[in-house]
Amino acid sequence: MQARRHRGWQRGVAIVEFAITLPLLMLLLLATAEIGRALFQYNTLTKSVRDSARYVSGARVGSTGVFTLTNEMRTAAQRLVVYGNAAGAGPALLPGLAPGDVTVAPSSADYVTVSAVYNFTPMLGSELETFGVGRPISLAFPMRAAVVMRVL
Repeated sequence: MQARRHRGWQRGVAIVEFAITLPLLMLLLLATAEIGRALFQYNTLTKSVRDSARYVSGARVGSTGVFTLTNEMRTAAQRLVVYGNAAGAGPALLPGLAPGDVTVAPSSADYVTVSAVYNFTPMLGSELETFGVGRPISLAFPMRAAVVMRVL
């Protein structure tokens, strides 16, 4: 009879321990998912910036051999970063990324720079509430990607 009663207590202790550790386990799971999501979005941003720089580097205007960045080429490069194509068709590759977040500029006579800034917002929202202790803590941060490529 005594052993049976101790077994029941052990089951109760295991449930209490699980209830104590569950929030910590859920926090670790959420943090792992959020880091993976941030790395995926950063990889998407850097790949699209690289593709855009490659697109611009292949455009040599005129017979003089001097690179001139036209407004049409700049707009197409910005659309390539945001939408994945120069026409600007379809949804944005990253939520909230706009052509205004992309900069395309000649670095020198033979080089072009394509850079983009994307504001990453976590799944939980952009701010962590402090419940009146202080100002809310911002969780959003800017992701920056830039590529310099020689014009062919």
